[in-house]
Amino acid sequence: MARRVLLIEDEPNIIEAISFILTRDGFTVHTHEVGETAMAKVRAQRPDMIILDVMLPGRSGFDILRDLRADPQTATLPVMMLTARGQARDRALAQDLGVDVFMTKPFSNAAICAEVRRLLAEAPRDA
Repeated sequence: MARRVLLIEDEPNIIEAISFILTRDGFTVHTHEVGETAMAKVRAQRPDMIILDVMLPGRSGFDILRDLRADPQTATLPVMMLTARGQARDRALAQDLGVDVFMTKPFSNAAICAEVRRLLAEAPRDA
């Protein structure tokens, strides 16, 4: 069975690009665009990993990451954060909150695929 990636992103061009490259690489990709309902989507989808935008409508990716790490059911779920805001303080906050990978936009397709493969290879199945 293909590994499931939940992409929480509100920019249509980014959604289309990441969905395409990951699907082509053999992953099942589900998407969600709203920060305030993201945790409900995570619980319903039970993905193998999450790609999370920082700036989302309703709730920031930092808030969502904080919730993910506080919940025993999602505490070890691999999370890659994507952001156009690549300042050192954003990276530091993401690391303090427990992000696995912090990547700035624009990104390379190869880098996204490589990091997703690495994170999923390191993650236990059905965690």
